[in-house]
This record gives sequence, structure tokens and C-alpha cells, in this order.
Amino acid sequence: MVELQRAGDNRSMRAIERILALKGISFDDKPADRGPQPGDRNWHHGARVEYAMKRWEAATPPRFLSAEATLPEVGDWADRALTDPSSAGALLLTGSTGTGKTYQAYGALRRIAEGGPDRFALVAMNSADMYGRLRPSQVMGASEDELRRLSRVPYLMLDDLGSSKSSEWIEEVTYRLFNYRYNHCLPTIITSNLPARDEDGPDLTDFVGDRVASRLAEMVTALVPMIGDDRRRSRGAA
Repeated sequence: MVELQRAGDNRSMRAIERILALKGISFDDKPADRGPQPGDRNWHHGARVEYAMKRWEAATPPRFLSAEATLPEVGDWADRALTDPSSAGALLLTGSTGTGKTYQAYGALRRIAEGGPDRFALVAMNSADMYGRLRPSQVMGASEDELRRLSRVPYLMLDDLGSSKSSEWIEEVTYRLFNYRYNHCLPTIITSNLPARDEDGPDLTDFVGDRVASRLAEMVTALVPMIGDDRRRSRGAA
């Protein structure tokens, strides 16, 4: 009885093979490898990378779309900000004009995006533009809404901090911004033409005030002084 059943199964298989052959399909063909599919770990990671890179590209000026974190200290900080954002603190890039601070800052954000973080949103802007947006507006509550957005965004890059003329209002706004990010352990990237400390001249502490300087002293986990000539002028002379 068992042998009869096996013979019947074999005839059925041969019949199926003939039908498939008439349609140009080999019975031995394997399913096409369609790559990672929804539900796979690799698929989810790829989707996060794609989403984060689109957000990064939307926030990055065309001049810096090729930016990469080429300095080891910058890359190490970006890796920490990816794997454990709450302990990453702040990356502070200092140095004179044209030494590549902004390039490295956008490169750090790109490296984070390429890692496919679980949650990725960023704001990257020049500090002068930020203060312009935060000045009291005729639209009720608009400046407060903007300050709240900058304070709470998962990743913030603030370029050229210290380039504006300091005032009581600027110190207060800067304090509110950094105090929130300090208390909530949010990764922050800062670039500045001012040194972090300088006994003989103006430094970042003079601009932000003692309250912010105290928080920055603990927030900054990677201080990267950038040295060299102004690359913009060098390219122009070439």
C-alpha cells in the first residue's frame, strides 16, 4: 500500500514537472533572491539608513553634501552619538576661519545618519541665523516655538557660535537652549572661531557667559582644535 502511494506521488511530481516545462519553468529553479524583505533585521536597518540620510541631505547645504568625518576624534564622537546618544554630550570644534570645522560637523552628522539610528531628526544652522529666528516676533509665540524646537531636536549642530555680538538677551537665549540640552543629555555639535579658553584674549566663555560655560564644560566630551590656513583663500589663490 505504501509503495502504491509512493508510485502515485512520483507520477504526480512528473506531471507537475511536465506542466512547468511547457511554461518554460524548471522544477529545480530556486526562488529569486530579492534581498532583505520587510520584517528582516537587515531590511529595517536599511530603511532607517535611507530615512536618516534623506533627513541629513535635506538639512545640509549643497556645499557640504560630500562632507565626511575624516578626523578620528570626530568619527569617534559620532559613533558614540549613534550607539548611546544620552552619553555622547557635545562635540566642540574650534579654530580660525576656513580650517574645516563646518565640514567636519556635517560629516559627523552624516556618519550618524549612515549608521541608521532608531530615531533621527536634526537641525543644523549658523548661530547668527538662530538668533535672528529667536528674536521676539510679531507672531505670538513664534520665537518660543523655535527655541523649543532647537532645544528638543535629537541632534543639533550650531555653527559659528560666538560670531554674533554678545548681549544680555543672547546670553539668556543661549543659556535656555544649552540648559535644556544639558539636562536632557541631547547630542550637540558646536563650531566656533573662538578658543574654548584663552588667558590672553577673548574666548567662548566670554561670549556665552559663566552659566553656559559651566554646562559646556561638562557637556563637551570631544574638544577638537582645528589648525591651519584658511582653505577658502588657498583654493581661491590656486
